[in-house]
Amino acid sequence: MKKLWVRWVALTLLVIALGLVMVRLGEWQLHRLSGRREANEIIRTNENKRPVEWSTLMGEHPVTAQEQWRPATITGTFDTAHELQVRYRSNGDDEGSEVVTPIVTKDGQRVLIDRGFLKRSSATGDNQALPPAPSGAVTITGRVKGNEHGKPTATDPVRGKVRLINSDAIGKTQGITYVNGYITATSMVPAQSGLVPLELPELDDGPHLSYAIQWFCFTAIAVIGLFVLIRGDVKDRQKRRAKANRISAPTATIDDEGTIAAPKESGTTETRTTTK
Repeated sequence: MKKLWVRWVALTLLVIALGLVMVRLGEWQLHRLSGRREANEIIRTNENKRPVEWSTLMGEHPVTAQEQWRPATITGTFDTAHELQVRYRSNGDDEGSEVVTPIVTKDGQRVLIDRGFLKRSSATGDNQALPPAPSGAVTITGRVKGNEHGKPTATDPVRGKVRLINSDAIGKTQGITYVNGYITATSMVPAQSGLVPLELPELDDGPHLSYAIQWFCFTAIAVIGLFVLIRGDVKDRQKRRAKANRISAPTATIDDEGTIAAPKESGTTETRTTTK
C-alpha cells in the first residue's frame, strides 16, 4: 500500500504542475483573444475616418494603439537610395514582400512609406527587381502604423532587406533619423505601378478561443485521468486481496463414505454424514 501512496502522490504533483501550466496557456490565449478583439475594434473605428495630415498623428510621440490604421496624407519626395525590401510578408492569400521607401517632406522630415506588396516570383522568389517609386513631388494617402518589434536580426536591414518595419532600427543602421512609425500607402499622386496596396487584416477572432478551450480540456483530461488511474489501482488491490483470501481460506472435504469434514474456527473438525 505504501508504494501505491508514493505513486499517487507523485502523479498528483505531476498533474498539478501540468494543470497549472496548461491553465496558464489557456489564459494566455484568452488574453490574446481580448487583444485581437480590441485591435479589430480599432480598425473598424479608424478605417473609414477622413484622412488627416500625417504630422497630427506622428512625430511628437510613438504611434499609439488608438492611432493605428488612421488614414493620413503626406507630401514629399521619395529617397530611393535608402529603399528596403521587407521579406516574408503576405497579402490576402499571396506570399511575397513589401517595398518601403522613405519620403522627405518639404521641411526635411523623413517618414518610411510602405509602398505596397510585391507577389513572390515563381522563378526568382523574392530576388526580383523592385518597381520604381514615382519621381518628383508625390502626395500619398495611407494608413498610419506603429513600429514592428522583434529581434535585431529581423529589424536591422542587411543588404537592402529586412523582415520587420521599425523606423528606429532602420534609421540607426542607415545613420538617418526617421519619424517614429510608418505609413502604408493606399494611393498616391502621381500613381505608381507594379505594387498592390496592402489589405486590411481579417477582422475575426483567429484561433485563440479554440486554442484556449483545448488547453482547458487537456487540464480536465489530466485531472480525470488521475482519478481513473487511482480508482483502477484501488480496484486491482481489492481484487488481489479477495483472491488471496480465497486461496488461504480452509475448505471442507468429503471422504469415500460420504462424510463431510468441515473446518471449525476452534481448529476441531466437525463431521457430517450424507446419505447416498
